[in-house]
Amino acid sequence: MNARNPLSFAAVLCVAFAVPAPAASGVDPRIAPGFESIQIRDLRADLTFLSSDVLEGRMSLAHGSEVAVQFIAAEFAKAGLTPASGRSFLQPVPLIEYLPDLQHTQLTLRRGATAERYAFLEDFVGFFPRDIEVEAPVVFAGFGITAPQFHYDDYAGLDARGKIVLVFDHEPQEADAASIFNGVGNTTAANVRLKVLNAQRHGAVGALIVGEPNRKHPSNLERLARIPGIMERFTRRPSQALTDNNGIEIPYFTVNDRVGAALLANAGRTPAELQAALDKTLKPVSMPLRQTVVAMSVVNLSMRRATTSNVVGLLEGSDPRLKGETIVFGGHFDHEGVWDGKTYPGADDNGTGTAGVMELARAFARNAERPKRTLVFAVFAAEERGLLGSYFYAANPLRPFAGIRAVINFDMIGRNEAPSPQTEGLTEIAADTSNELGLIGTINSPDYRTVVERENEHVGLKLTYKWDQDSALNVFQRSDQFPFAIRDVPAVWWFTGFHPDYHQPSDTVEKINFEKMRKILQLAYLAGWSFADSATPPRYVPAPVPARMSKQ
Repeated sequence: MNARNPLSFAAVLCVAFAVPAPAASGVDPRIAPGFESIQIRDLRADLTFLSSDVLEGRMSLAHGSEVAVQFIAAEFAKAGLTPASGRSFLQPVPLIEYLPDLQHTQLTLRRGATAERYAFLEDFVGFFPRDIEVEAPVVFAGFGITAPQFHYDDYAGLDARGKIVLVFDHEPQEADAASIFNGVGNTTAANVRLKVLNAQRHGAVGALIVGEPNRKHPSNLERLARIPGIMERFTRRPSQALTDNNGIEIPYFTVNDRVGAALLANAGRTPAELQAALDKTLKPVSMPLRQTVVAMSVVNLSMRRATTSNVVGLLEGSDPRLKGETIVFGGHFDHEGVWDGKTYPGADDNGTGTAGVMELARAFARNAERPKRTLVFAVFAAEERGLLGSYFYAANPLRPFAGIRAVINFDMIGRNEAPSPQTEGLTEIAADTSNELGLIGTINSPDYRTVVERENEHVGLKLTYKWDQDSALNVFQRSDQFPFAIRDVPAVWWFTGFHPDYHQPSDTVEKINFEKMRKILQLAYLAGWSFADSATPPRYVPAPVPARMSKQ
């Protein structure tokens, strides 16, 4: 795919693909060769293959996904990377694939002699990678958050042992720009998986999540339903999980507002009043719910074990003292596969991120000098199935996790943001996004942001941080930087925004803005070098101060 014979191809490539490399004026001459080597022709060639029909939409565990794995590994080898494991570029990721039985997966509320059974998808949604049944009294635990960094604990004084826990989704005070929870944005505490793990740590046997009653945005299920066809794919095709289910041992369902109100009928206050009290005081309103017992039953039609792979290579750092520390460049290679006879090529999501990691690997390898710290290039599996590859890597790192100093995660870096059903009414879109790059997660690392802004003086992108002020779309939680961020690593998602082709068969290569993509990778090259070579890497700030960060 990437043969480069200058005698036979140079003229054709210059006319058809190449944009002249920018002058390296102002770029340190030591690193200019790698900077200038990032070219549109390489990106177009790689992305054309990754989004071709041959790869069948790169669905996790499907044939096209495994072709992508071998292609990426081959390109890492050609670039001159070293396998991170010392033996192979492939890190096996063990999965369970299971098909839920929508008819027999059930949720029932019991009060005395009365019982009400709720309907899957209409009233609740829930998956679990093994059959399980639990029945227990219900306790209400506010937002389900224990966050010492914010001096906040919904479980203070609550006994959840042997109980099913009901919690609100998201975080308190989302409409308050002065909130300790990142103002009107989200923090890691809003994540459902972390809420379930927190319930589990407090002894719960099950968890129920309901949209916060006073929300000013769609619930997560309502948001998903805006994306054409996604709910059908979500419920009819097999789900996937890590074999240890990412540490989750208890079932959890997401319920609608009607079920939430029924569960809280004996609380003494309405759901809206409970949330209002939490938003006002940040003091627990948690309680046992009198005469409220719930039965949760998960049944699967089929289950199988299978293995996919992360692809991980490295360039060792030049400093004997610092080469044990790492900078990670990441992105995911999987997408939506083939559904109902249509291929979902995933050119932007996330062919662009995959091609970007590969091109940066080549760029750093071509540069004669190496930064002090080691560079890790990781293309993750099964992101679309729940960030499974990156969660697995974070739990099973191929270099010491404590040595990770920064993560640059690429996911959808090739398009211009445009109005779409998912984002309608939920975010403001600039009139011209053709040169715009979003950075998500710098709220936890002002140092990271400072470095990127400084290096951007050589590239000239328009940087936006608006997604750090988002609480409607849960963007912060939805890509592969998140498993690193929750472990206190400065990890930022580089993102050019949603568009109408998101998770559609129309996400094709001819719609990619390759010039912007090249500039993004040049900026990542410069920032990554700075992270890897500077005496002081960026710091992680567990409790961000919203006022410190602008709302650009």
